[in-house]
Amino acid sequence: MEKRKIEIMDTTLRDGEQTSGVSFSAAEKLTIAQLLLEELNIDRIEIASARVSEGEFQAVKGITSWAEERGYIDRIEVLTFVDGGVSIDWMKKAGAKVQNLLTKGSMNHLTHQLKKTPEQHFSEIAQIIALAKGNNIETNVYLEDWSNGMRNSPEYVFDFLDFLATQPIKRVLLPDTLGVLIPSLTFEFISKIRTKYPQIHFDFHAHNDYDLSVANVMEAIKAGINGLHVTVNGMGERAGNAPLESTVAVINDYLPEVSINIKETSLYSVSKLVETFTGYRIPANKPIVGDNVFTQTAGIHADGDNKNNLYFNDLLPERFGRKRKYALGKTSGKANIEKNLQELGLQLNQEDLKLVTQRIIELGDKKETVTKEDLPYIISDVLDSHTYEEKIKIESYMLVHSKGMRPSTTLSLNLNGEIIEENAQGDGQFDAFMNALTKIYKSKKLTLPKLIDYAVRIPPGSSSDALCETIITWVNNGKEFKTRGLDSDQTVAAIIATQKMLNVITT
Repeated sequence: MEKRKIEIMDTTLRDGEQTSGVSFSAAEKLTIAQLLLEELNIDRIEIASARVSEGEFQAVKGITSWAEERGYIDRIEVLTFVDGGVSIDWMKKAGAKVQNLLTKGSMNHLTHQLKKTPEQHFSEIAQIIALAKGNNIETNVYLEDWSNGMRNSPEYVFDFLDFLATQPIKRVLLPDTLGVLIPSLTFEFISKIRTKYPQIHFDFHAHNDYDLSVANVMEAIKAGINGLHVTVNGMGERAGNAPLESTVAVINDYLPEVSINIKETSLYSVSKLVETFTGYRIPANKPIVGDNVFTQTAGIHADGDNKNNLYFNDLLPERFGRKRKYALGKTSGKANIEKNLQELGLQLNQEDLKLVTQRIIELGDKKETVTKEDLPYIISDVLDSHTYEEKIKIESYMLVHSKGMRPSTTLSLNLNGEIIEENAQGDGQFDAFMNALTKIYKSKKLTLPKLIDYAVRIPPGSSSDALCETIITWVNNGKEFKTRGLDSDQTVAAIIATQKMLNVITT
């Protein structure tokens, strides 16, 4: 049986731009339009509202000029208004060929916002449609607040559709403008309309106020809808619109009776570009495109993946141009760590793996996630820590650094079983720490090695809370040696490296 084709119309550049604080430049709009049409193979895109601003006009003109050259002009749509033809003139100058005419789909909006009768409204709409046709502009009609219209004034909605059935239009667009629908109502309302008007092409435009937009999309398809409106990352006013990424995935996996043209492997890259342009950050747990959605955290899950992919589902990351990850933190097991070591081309024996696992769990209590790039530093730190016997221990310390005052450190050191405390100031926190340590050693007529080099490394691509490795080079009795410390705080890492030095010189 031939599958029913569902058109996907992306409205990121129009409805998505109504996300609070989001505004695309003309260059950004053109780039996104190109990616939507050529990279993702979206059927249609709604790029702007007519008459908004000179900047919007120039952005539309740039997109339509490019689309005309590439043969995409009939896939470019602009929101217009029942305004006596002003929007049509704007479209002609901007080079657009398809209007999405905004009309009132509920008596409540018609009565209280326009203060007109249905007959007056329909007459004005007919004039705009005729004007558009005379200027070779194709018309789709939005029934704004249609979902509330079906709940509160269905007679008006059906009178409106009776009228539109006589008009030379291509599509009727059914927006859940205020996000009031639940799946059962979506199916009921669209089924009624499809049954009565089988010859009309209907699009469904979902909003996500109840977090039901994708569920409503599924029911709309089951009810016979012809097209769907979506946005990249679910952008849009209030709680946003139906997200393109989840809509594509659920259709491909759970609605085999229909087909769509979208290229799944490009969803993530386009999503990240839109995130960059807007500054509107994708939640880490957002399906398909969130940072964490293909990350296994629990060690038991990584173990299961090693044993016939027991924790895989149909949402394989490779479908969306992504890779599965195994998080490192306090819930990690050896299986998680082994998965990451494999990617780095590293191998450890079971004893060393056990030590590294324990160190990662300890770090996870302080730092929520340890990255794959941290692993070489952790391995170095752990293996280095077990090359000497720990006889000297820094029991506690207090670092004070205040503006206008010299940093100071109070140190408590366990020196071969004796607890000694000392305080000192310095040119920095670590210098103050070393001065306090020097006081303790001088009091015991002991000499410390000379510090000759101090280096700090962090994994590439890390953020401000990254683990950092401090490598200190010392000279003792004419011989150089290095110790390493690892922590998310640079000074603490240096103190850890110094404790290692104290134990190295006593062995």
